[in-house]
Amino acid sequence: MTASIARSRFRALLAGSQCVYPASVHDPLSARLAEDIGYEVGMLGGSTAALAVLGSPDLVLLTLTEFAEQASRICRATGMPVLADADHGYGNALNVRRTVEELERAGLAGITLEDTELPAPFGTSEALRLHSIEEGVGKLRAAVDARSDADFVILGRTSALSVNGLEDTVQRVKAYAQTGVDAIFLVGVKTLEALEAVSAACDLPLVLAGATPPASRETLARYRVRVCLQGHHPVLAAIKGMHDVLRALRDGVAPGDLTGLAGSDLVKRVTREADYRAWGRAFLGRGDRD
Repeated sequence: MTASIARSRFRALLAGSQCVYPASVHDPLSARLAEDIGYEVGMLGGSTAALAVLGSPDLVLLTLTEFAEQASRICRATGMPVLADADHGYGNALNVRRTVEELERAGLAGITLEDTELPAPFGTSEALRLHSIEEGVGKLRAAVDARSDADFVILGRTSALSVNGLEDTVQRVKAYAQTGVDAIFLVGVKTLEALEAVSAACDLPLVLAGATPPASRETLARYRVRVCLQGHHPVLAAIKGMHDVLRALRDGVAPGDLTGLAGSDLVKRVTREADYRAWGRAFLGRGDRD
């Protein structure tokens, strides 16, 4: 599936009337698994990319080039639309332009751009700090101007609700919605009252992450929430699974006695082994031996 088709599917999701839970993906195989299960969209987080590429915590140590390469690997492996967390765009508004160019080329369906000061400035606490609304508007306008594929989705993201409160959040949402972005990404919306206020501040689709209201997807959908993140549990499960198997083998458990492993049928399906065997027969003269 081409990037254009994946982007069209993601735009249709945002334009629809339902709220979906995305699959947290961090590498090609996790994306294949999510697609095999039937997820409508995948989410590549900055934190999960840092784990997969660097084995580091989420401290904005990953470079744009490394992130784009990982995104490209994932998008090449799946036809499922993938939304990516592009952090703060890796710098100022000019850096944002470069970020859009690289991540659009990587095949993503869309990206989020946030108004957080990243990485944390010297001498400051670990608490989130937001840059001005004016700088956020400039970055988002630069992002919209930089894209070459009109179907590439750009989301303005803010954590203002947990940093500066509801009034500032509403001001930011109103300002960001006027930049030409396609949706608003909100972190830390804990109550339906806050969601209602933000939803009333613009007419764009909404995406939620972090602490979210204790409500059904049907209720969230009524406030134009089209995607609601559930966290990044798959990569945590992968870390735990690998740790436990490595520990068991180190402690003397025989490979044949290990439990909880992927079966060969699942591995063959998500690696698309049948396709490779067919290509081998077609192009390597392997006949029917495979």
